[in-house]
Amino acid sequence: MVDKLTVGSLTSPGETTRFDNGRLETTEVGDTTFMLGTVEPGWLWSRDNGSAMGTESCPLSHQVYMVSGSMTVKMDDGTTATLEEGDVAVIPPGHDAWTEGDEQAVFLDIRL
Repeated sequence: MVDKLTVGSLTSPGETTRFDNGRLETTEVGDTTFMLGTVEPGWLWSRDNGSAMGTESCPLSHQVYMVSGSMTVKMDDGTTATLEEGDVAVIPPGHDAWTEGDEQAVFLDIRL
């Protein structure tokens, strides 16, 4: 339970992580982590992020709001979904993802 107002900013994030074809801006507010991800056309999680994590599929769960652009998520079982501006999704561990089209995808990932 939150007992006081706490404010953070993604325009002045606590940390910015850059990787091939994108970046992740992270701010902690209380017990919640807010991450604003920007991935360029051609970004592929398994290639651009997976090698740094030492895994072929993402081991993390995500609660995502798509700010702009389009991104496809493919679960290890083959299930796929394409997320577009305004979509929200809960993505369990065990997935790959990539941008669709010629524009960058921007998403908000919230970790409680």
